[in-house]
Amino acid sequence: MAEPKLGEALFAAAEAIRAKAYAPYSGFSVGAAILADDGQIYAGCNIENAAYPQGNCAEASAIAAMIAGGAKRIKAIYVTGPGATPVTPCGGCRQRIREFADLDSVVISHGVEGKPLTSTLEQLLPHSFGPEFLDK
Repeated sequence: MAEPKLGEALFAAAEAIRAKAYAPYSGFSVGAAILADDGQIYAGCNIENAAYPQGNCAEASAIAAMIAGGAKRIKAIYVTGPGATPVTPCGGCRQRIREFADLDSVVISHGVEGKPLTSTLEQLLPHSFGPEFLDK
């Protein structure tokens, strides 16, 4: 994902959807935008629930939008949230991303008051377990 305009487009999509997040309990709104294998951008936000485990992370929402849109693979994902510290995907979302992305896929984590952190999925989830380990 060397193209700066693509990064800008993903950032804009993540921020636009983050504004729609439902986070009344934590107050921590997150947006995620995926560049998929079909060339489209799919976005999702976090959706909290009073029964905490029933909520959705932004990354999971974006993956659901991607699959619903007919795409199959994540080429890059941009995650935005509040503060200056990069907002990285949680452990569960790293594994969710792993299901649909190659290890060299770009993951950009951005606390919007600071600088974005660009890494690969392999850097965020080293020695990971993926679908290739299972017989289909």
